[in-house]
Amino acid sequence: MNQLDALKQFTTVVADTGDFRQLAQFQPQDATTNPSLILKAVQKPDYRPLLDQTVARFKDRPLDELTDRLLVRFGAEILSIIPGRVSTEVDARLSFDTEATYSRAERIVELYEAEGVHIDRVLIKVAATWEGIQAAARLERRGVHTNLTLLFSFAQAVACGQAQVQLISPFVGRIYDWYKKSAGSAWDESANAGANDPGVRSVRQIFEHYKRFGIATEVMGASFRNTGQIAALAGCDLLTISPELLAELAATVAPLQPALDPAAARHKELEPVNYDEAGFRFALNEDAMATEKLAEGIRGFTADARKLDQLLQQQAA
Repeated sequence: MNQLDALKQFTTVVADTGDFRQLAQFQPQDATTNPSLILKAVQKPDYRPLLDQTVARFKDRPLDELTDRLLVRFGAEILSIIPGRVSTEVDARLSFDTEATYSRAERIVELYEAEGVHIDRVLIKVAATWEGIQAAARLERRGVHTNLTLLFSFAQAVACGQAQVQLISPFVGRIYDWYKKSAGSAWDESANAGANDPGVRSVRQIFEHYKRFGIATEVMGASFRNTGQIAALAGCDLLTISPELLAELAATVAPLQPALDPAAARHKELEPVNYDEAGFRFALNEDAMATEKLAEGIRGFTADARKLDQLLQQQAA
């Protein structure tokens, strides 16, 4: 058995891509997208027609609606291939506006429903800022399920659990990147691999907290740099993995066993943690890595959203 098939025995495997033509060979349950992945896809000849068709049909609509229609078009194509859910992201430029995030998410849901997609097959992806988490809580109460992204800290995860969001996506690789860069020449790769990887440790802490206190929010490790990080989180609720790393797992036949155990986590001696807004903001501020990576992530997704805007505007001209 290859490692991809082994992983599927105890973790839901999710494909992290906008390149949906790659999906069938890996047979993931779910898929995730983001503005960067969609931007990358529409610049390929195979996917450019999706952008062209969307603009031709809706070019008289506002630019933000045109963008959402393109995202939904990709999502619908992905859902025709996978059996589970697709995550579609709200514009990162709204990350600090609860009302605007909620309204944009509602429109994405309506666009999916107009395409005949049942809302249970869609996760609305929102940045895990305080404002984003509050918007997600409102969406969940309405029956719209959410995926809280750009999550780097335990404080963000606790607040998401309190908000009863469906799923969180802690970014393993970006956490690893920060600590490696911070350590500079003192970084010891072997000492910080596997279970000792700082990104892996972060997800393990969140996973154990959720299981210990009966928090139903799903934990989906994301942003992997290597298959060692994936193996160290085998047994996590879900893992979203790039096509390149899915292919590497599929080509590897070394044994793979669960590394996270929900039953064992339920018996951990842990203290309950809760945050109000002030406590959340202070805890996040105390975590330099999470503060920097959250801001950087929002800037990065915003930059790619602007590039996607430019492509749509050029095509509509």
